[in-house]
Amino acid sequence: MKNKGNSFFRIFSSIFCVKREERLLALVMLVLLIALDALVVCKYYDVFTPLNSHYWHLFISKFHISGFDPITYSVVSDWTAGYNVYRHPLLAFYMYIPYLINQGLIWLTGINCAVFVVSAIQTFSAFYSALFIYRIFREVVGVSRTDSTLLTFFYFGFAFVMISAMVPDHFIISMMLLLLALYVSGKLILRRRKLTIWQSMLYFFITAGTSLNNGLKIYLSELFVNGWRIFRPKYLFLAILLPAGLTWGAARLSYDYIVWPRDMAAKQARAKAKADKQRKQKQEQAKKAHEDSIRIASFTIVQRDSLRRDSVVRDSAARVKAAADKAKKKRVSKGVPISHKQFLDWTDVTTSRTESIVENLFGESIQIHQDYLLGDVMRSRPIIVNYRYAINYVVEGVIAFFFILGIWAGRRSRFLWLVMSYFALDMVLHVGLGFGINEVYIMSAHWIYAIPIATAYLLKAAKPRRTSLLLKGMIAALAIFLWIWNVNLIVLQYLYF
Repeated sequence: MKNKGNSFFRIFSSIFCVKREERLLALVMLVLLIALDALVVCKYYDVFTPLNSHYWHLFISKFHISGFDPITYSVVSDWTAGYNVYRHPLLAFYMYIPYLINQGLIWLTGINCAVFVVSAIQTFSAFYSALFIYRIFREVVGVSRTDSTLLTFFYFGFAFVMISAMVPDHFIISMMLLLLALYVSGKLILRRRKLTIWQSMLYFFITAGTSLNNGLKIYLSELFVNGWRIFRPKYLFLAILLPAGLTWGAARLSYDYIVWPRDMAAKQARAKAKADKQRKQKQEQAKKAHEDSIRIASFTIVQRDSLRRDSVVRDSAARVKAAADKAKKKRVSKGVPISHKQFLDWTDVTTSRTESIVENLFGESIQIHQDYLLGDVMRSRPIIVNYRYAINYVVEGVIAFFFILGIWAGRRSRFLWLVMSYFALDMVLHVGLGFGINEVYIMSAHWIYAIPIATAYLLKAAKPRRTSLLLKGMIAALAIFLWIWNVNLIVLQYLYF
């Protein structure tokens, strides 16, 4: 047991300790990430720190950055299974310790410190995401220290990588866990070693528990690292079926014993409030009708005809406006799903894939649009927004071209195909089924690391030296442009103007 404990400590230490060559990068990234997180904390400090008895409604109504949800603020403020338990089956339980920490801080300070606790979680996740992707470039792909640093800054210049590190949603946590899984998988592939059963179970629980669909990516890692051995009965049961069953069971229990009773109580409270409101309205309407009837009795015939015509015109205009508003809201927020049953209700078969790929998947994810700046499609932002300038499309095209060339350059790498299998899974969900395609950019953290990893293979293969230097110069120019463009729009134009 002692040896196993020492082995676990060594593995944990090797993953989370900052290595000597990483220290400068780690320091710079930490300063940048704290600065970005501090901007969001400062913006919402006055609104979110006062104690409140209805945190959910406070956070949902006041927090607006793109389509991100501030559910974590609510869970850390007043713990409950606030996330959708079928999409994030264990995430609320992972947030229980931060909730306890926040309760202690509330007792000490007299204010709700959820914004600070969640900011610490976001900064931690973003910081280790930077280290893990640097190590993937350096230790798995095998490019130089300079190139790895360049690609790391290039990656964090992507708009929704940067924003994911700032907002109180689960995406940056998922990104850290996926990059950790890829880093460990890549090292094992290089060393020709296998994922053990306990490692597979642990990675599945923490990854799928945070976002269920990402658990499938752990299965892909197991397949690429262990090969067809994963179908041996012992491994299949203990490392694949058992964790999946336990995770799904936890989701069902959370729904049956926490979510459903809470929702039923809330539904009954809303129904009672609605009935009380309707009863009061009927009483007021009856009183008003009685008063109007007395008043109208004194009108002349001409006055009564005029009143009747005005009433018909007002009712007709109100119906037309209501229908137009309903159609506009439906058109803005989402397309038509495959079905309205459970998970299929989140799909979309009508939104243009071509426009969404150009403007959202490889557009907004990397470069923010100036119009409808960080707007929410569930409120006012159209699904498709165009850039004002041609330069944005040129930048997008160059990055996509590097991505394609990088896939070709690394086509013989088993690790790159593992990364691309992660990417392909998300493309099937988002582009194929249309899951979340109306705001696909907010889920960039789940797949967009494939672009710089493929680009790393392109850098590694670039020869002669002149070609390599030209390619590095172009990536550096892209990174500088992205940081200037996105920071300007996020910080200077959105958060503080």
